[in-house]
Amino acid sequence: MRGKRLALAMMMACAGSGPIALPSYAQTAPSEKLTIDKARIDAALKAMIADGRAAGASALIWQDGREVYFGSAGMADRDAKRPMRRDTIAQIYSMTKPVTGVALMQLWEAGKFHLDDPLSKYLPEYADMRVYAGKDAAGQPRYVPAERPITVRDILRHTAGFAYGAGPTPAHDAYVAANPLALAIPLSESSRRLAKVPLLYQPGTQWEYSIAVDVQAALVEKLSGERFADYVRGHIFEPLRMTETAWRQPDDRLPRFAAMNVKKDGRLVQQSDAEARTLNFQDHALTPGGFGLASTLDDYQRFARMLVNQGELDGVRILQPSTVRLMATDQLDPAITERAWLPGKGSVGFGFDVAVRKAAPQTPQENRGAVGEFFWDGAASTLFWVDPANKLTAVFFVQSMPFDGTLHRDFRAAVYGATYTGPPGD
Repeated sequence: MRGKRLALAMMMACAGSGPIALPSYAQTAPSEKLTIDKARIDAALKAMIADGRAAGASALIWQDGREVYFGSAGMADRDAKRPMRRDTIAQIYSMTKPVTGVALMQLWEAGKFHLDDPLSKYLPEYADMRVYAGKDAAGQPRYVPAERPITVRDILRHTAGFAYGAGPTPAHDAYVAANPLALAIPLSESSRRLAKVPLLYQPGTQWEYSIAVDVQAALVEKLSGERFADYVRGHIFEPLRMTETAWRQPDDRLPRFAAMNVKKDGRLVQQSDAEARTLNFQDHALTPGGFGLASTLDDYQRFARMLVNQGELDGVRILQPSTVRLMATDQLDPAITERAWLPGKGSVGFGFDVAVRKAAPQTPQENRGAVGEFFWDGAASTLFWVDPANKLTAVFFVQSMPFDGTLHRDFRAAVYGATYTGPPGD
C-alpha cells in the first residue's frame, strides 16, 4: 500500500473558449538542416549518470523519416547490474495523456461530440457543479454555482477547474477525501467521485494541471461503448504496431522493466520490484487516462512519428492532418493568465494534451526547440516531442523521481545545440 501511495503522490507532483490563434504548428522549412551530433548526445546522457541525476538514460530520434540517433547510458536496474537497453520498458506516467487525447479526438472525427458541448451531455454527473469561492468571515468555505458548464474543450486543455491531489484549499481536501484515482475502482466510478468535488475555479478561467485526462478516458468509454484500454489497444496501439505499450504488461516482460529511482537525501535510491509491479496495474480496476502506461523507446517513437506525419504511419491513418494540427495549436485564450507552472516549460501555450511552443527560447536557460513543436513529459522525467519544422521526433527515457527538468534542458541542448533558437523567422 505504501508503494501505491508513493507512486500516485509522485505522479501528482510532476506532468471559456473564444477565438483561437492561427496554428503555430504550420512552419516553413528551415533554411539550414538541423544536424544531429551523436557524440554530443552520447556525452549528455553519460553526464546525467555521472552526476547522479539518473541511474540510466536512453533516447531515440527520427528525422526526415529515418532513425538518426539511438543511445543509452547507465543501468536500467543497478541492483541486478542490468544496463539500459533499447528494449527496456519504462513507466511513462503523463506521456500517457497524449495517447488518451488522440483516442478522444478519433471519436470527435467520428462525430460523437462537439468540442464545446457541455461535458454533462455525455457524463450527466457533471451538471450543476459548484466552485470554491474562498472563506466567509467565520472562516467557513464558500461555494458558488459554476457560471457555465464544463465543456469537452475544457477537459482537453486543463481549464475545467479540477484538482489533481492535495493542496491549500477545502476543495483540494474534498478531492483527497473522494480519492477519484483509487486503483480499485473503474473509470466510471472515478468520474462519479470527481463530480462531487467542488471546482477550484470557474470553468475556462485558469489553466491548472488536473485529473481532466482521466475524465477524457471515461468519456472515451461512454462514447465508444468499449473499455478504455480495449479502445486504445484496438484503435491506436494495434494499428501502429505498438506491441509493447500497455497499462497491464505480461509477467514475462517484467524483467525488462527499468527500476524506479527516487531521490532521497540528495541521491537516487532504487525502488523495489514490488513497487514496479504496483505501477504495472496488473491487478487493479482503474485504467487511468492520465498515467499508467509503460512503453519502449521504439513503441512510443511510433506514436510520435504518427503525429509528425500528421496522423499517419506506414499507410495507417490514426487521425486526419487537420485534427493533429488542432491538437497542436494553442487553445488558451489570452485572458487565461493564471497558468500555474506551465510557463516554466518555456515560451509555450497548451493545445489538447500537449504543450505547444509559441516563440523561440527567450533566455539561455530555456529549453531549446523550434516554434510549432509540441510535447509532453512524465513524472519519472521521461519526455517526447514532435518538431514539424525540422521533421523530427525525439523520445527520452529515464526513471528519476521527483521530476527533474534539468535532464530535459541538457538533452534538448545536446539535440539542438546550446544556442539554438529555431529556423529563421521564428
